[in-house]
Amino acid sequence: MDDDDVSARKGSFRKFLEHLSGAGKAIGVLTSGGDAQGMNAAVRAVVRMGIYVGAKVYFIYEGYQGMVDGGSNIVEANWESVSSILQVGGTIIGSARCKAFRTREGRLKAAGNLVQRGITNLCVIGGDGSLTGANIFRKEWSGLLKELAENGDIDREEVQKHAYLNVVGMVGSIDNDFCGTDMTIGTDSALHRIIEVVDAIMTTAQSHQRTFVLEVMGRHCGYLALVSALACGADWVFLPESPPEEGWQENMCIKLSENRARKKRLNIIIVAEGAIDTQNKPITSEQIKELVVTQLGYDTRVTILGHVQRGGTPSAFDRILASRMGVEAVVALLQATPETPACVVSLSGNQAVRLPLLECVQMTQDVQKAMDERRFKDAVRLRGRSFESNLNTYKRLAIKMPDDQIPKSNCNVAVINVGAPAAGMNAAVRSAVRVGISEGHKMFAIYDGFEGFAKGQIKEIGWADVGGWTGQGGSILGTKRTLPGKSLEAIAEQMRTHSINALLIIGGFEAYLGLLELSAAREKFEELCVPMVMVPATVSNNVPGSDFSIGADTALNTITDTCDRIKQSASGTKRRVFIIETMGGYCGYLANMGALAAGADAAYIFEEPFDIRDLQANVEHLTEKMKTTIQRGLVLRNESCSEHYTTDFIYHLYSEEGKGVFDCRKNVLGHMQQGGAPSPFDRNFGTKISARAMQWLSTKLKEAQGKGKRFVTDDSICVLGISKRNLLFQPVAQLKKETDFEHRIPKEQWWLKLRPLMKILAKYKASYEVSDPGQLEHVHHRGHEEPAAI
Repeated sequence: MDDDDVSARKGSFRKFLEHLSGAGKAIGVLTSGGDAQGMNAAVRAVVRMGIYVGAKVYFIYEGYQGMVDGGSNIVEANWESVSSILQVGGTIIGSARCKAFRTREGRLKAAGNLVQRGITNLCVIGGDGSLTGANIFRKEWSGLLKELAENGDIDREEVQKHAYLNVVGMVGSIDNDFCGTDMTIGTDSALHRIIEVVDAIMTTAQSHQRTFVLEVMGRHCGYLALVSALACGADWVFLPESPPEEGWQENMCIKLSENRARKKRLNIIIVAEGAIDTQNKPITSEQIKELVVTQLGYDTRVTILGHVQRGGTPSAFDRILASRMGVEAVVALLQATPETPACVVSLSGNQAVRLPLLECVQMTQDVQKAMDERRFKDAVRLRGRSFESNLNTYKRLAIKMPDDQIPKSNCNVAVINVGAPAAGMNAAVRSAVRVGISEGHKMFAIYDGFEGFAKGQIKEIGWADVGGWTGQGGSILGTKRTLPGKSLEAIAEQMRTHSINALLIIGGFEAYLGLLELSAAREKFEELCVPMVMVPATVSNNVPGSDFSIGADTALNTITDTCDRIKQSASGTKRRVFIIETMGGYCGYLANMGALAAGADAAYIFEEPFDIRDLQANVEHLTEKMKTTIQRGLVLRNESCSEHYTTDFIYHLYSEEGKGVFDCRKNVLGHMQQGGAPSPFDRNFGTKISARAMQWLSTKLKEAQGKGKRFVTDDSICVLGISKRNLLFQPVAQLKKETDFEHRIPKEQWWLKLRPLMKILAKYKASYEVSDPGQLEHVHHRGHEEPAAI
């Protein structure tokens, strides 16, 4: 990019930010309904973005109750009032159920309290009840103000001046029960809590050959139950949206005993607290336990997770989601006109979108209505595409059809792991093997990457062989960074020996390079003319053709946890700055997103070149910060962001320049970022994307059946990835031009748009590009592409 281009872009941003002034405006932020992890991150983002654009921001304590009571419940917030809350679960401004706000008198009091402080913009973080309440309030606003003026509580000018109320909602709910958004704030963290418990229970159940019945939250929505069942490979799951068919008692017992017969030492059954049968009668965990004990005589225990799921620190995903939503909400409020309907800021794929609040609430209520009327297929459909695909994937992977019922395809499909290990690889292998078997293929595992492939380390792998793999970190098949280039002849020979008809490669940038080499060698070796697909798995998240890769979320959580601990140690010693080095090769994803999730002051990355002047500015910024009440600093540096400004160099520079003001420490995180049990996101993402890759291979093989067709076209050798909102298969040949091979990164990276977000929240001036003003999408709009919801 040349300098003119840069200054032109800066110019357009400047125009944009002047246009977005909050001067003279007041925003009230409240959390209402049940709490959820990540609400604090959203509050922090609203306060800081509000102050950044020149608005006044007020905390409204205790939800709507505080709005009705007024007084010390509505307090102006400043930059420091939201410091150190990013890593705290729950909500620091409190939440309460409020009967008074349901009455007009209550709302009249609330309106009076807001007008007193000039607040005409509301940002509500809560569930559908809270958001519906806000919308009623918005509609009544002008009437309420007239009434206040008639009662002599406010002047006529006030009525004119504060003529309309803008409302923007963010959904904070661990149940993920709100239609129109892929993930609500708190869902991912709740899944973290559930999976931590399931992993712990599995080890004790294994020892005693026990059956465990786990009850998770979700009175009206089975999302948590379904996704945790998918993420831990549970034997059976009970959901309110999809009750088991008549005679389920017998089917479940058969399934449990079959699994025991396959040498499985434990059974896990997951129950949503709102689980029902087809007659809408509740199914309780105790009932299920009784059934297993009387029918099968297994030692069975019930664990009810309860409020554990709401507690604890928010996951990296929830912190980033809430921060993005909070900033977007402020922008939506500033762009609103009297005609703008109340909207919800939500997530679609990895895009922040705005949807009309009423449509979302209506659709959420439609799900409940469908369930009440026993139209369960409709209920599942209305929950959205990701819920439906989760359910189908779960059924496919949990229940094995008898061999004689699976039509044989007479195809052999091999799975291989390539590159560095990434958490979630094993979940992807398990999913591929089971989907492959259910499609009638013979599945083969290749051990130790392309090196093992050339040596013939290939074995058939069965349904039961991959049991319990989802929760295992690293790579059970073994993985190597070696590329196939030097041993193409040996690999082609192994493909012939084992008559392999298709290949699934799970790995990072080496896998991508390997795929390119195999593609180029097709002319020479006809054995390589088979469909091949790659599923991206690397902590660096640097594979062209996909916005996300398996393993990156787990690494991000490791970085965030470590930063939390380091910040805590720094707040004890005061005036200390930590410099932390993250992995990622030349790709700054982990450093940038880690900085956003941990609330860092700066992140140095290769994609955004920096010089000594920038380092100097950062030191000055930290020196200023030390004069406030927040006396600690956190700086992340990507391992390859600069050849000369190494971690040591930056550490020495900061130490020298900060003498007498702050002292410095450094920390290299290293390989702990590659290890650990996979996060729920990575288990789920690995499972779903790998199942989709397998279906694609099957389709390709079906087309060629009986024709002895050789696959030579570009579209038979692809990378499967998430791009914006869709799952896309992209020919590896096409992705070549989108790749910077020298630095092993894609030329365009979506997350760079989030750079300014991190800077704004750390009090730097930055130009933030927002979605087009007033662009409301509609909930029912569903494209023909595949959804990328995870």
